[in-house]
Amino acid sequence: MFLYLLGLVVFLFLYRWYRERDRVGNENDKYVYITGCDSGFGNALAKHLDKMGYRVMASCFTEKGEDELRKACSERLTAFHLDVSNTESVNKAAEFIKNHVGEKGLWALVNNAGVALPSAPFQWLTIEDFRSMLDVNLFGVIAVTLSVLPLIKKARGRVVNVSSVAGRVSCHGGPYSISKYGVEAFNDDLR
Repeated sequence: MFLYLLGLVVFLFLYRWYRERDRVGNENDKYVYITGCDSGFGNALAKHLDKMGYRVMASCFTEKGEDELRKACSERLTAFHLDVSNTESVNKAAEFIKNHVGEKGLWALVNNAGVALPSAPFQWLTIEDFRSMLDVNLFGVIAVTLSVLPLIKKARGRVVNVSSVAGRVSCHGGPYSISKYGVEAFNDDLR
């Protein structure tokens, strides 16, 4: 009986190892577009993917963020300005990416840009507080995705939209939860 149990454990270990091994390959031919790379998760992901050999298209809201990324990464990373709440900026970035990636298309899009403030009880907020957060957290995600969707389809790529538990469970904070619920609904539509 012990040998059967040992055999099962070994089989499960080998099966897990097989399923979790790195199978992407050709990283240097794959382009990944990440929004919100000034700091935090977007910045860390851009640096990590650059070290792994991917060609990273990192958008930043500030020049300081662009400069810091350029200094910290290799020539595979291209940093540029993007304001996800501005349609002209989104379209300009999409054209820049299209010219840069050419026929290869985008292997991945990571919609990471977002804001968490203002966050307060509803009665303390104005309609402009709601608009400004929805422009970045929801409409920015939709605009960026739609602007590069043909490039993603060309490479049979994937879209990663960074959301929050606030997109499933409403919390006290007004527009943040609303915007993240919208991102979750957009994710469901993309599937």
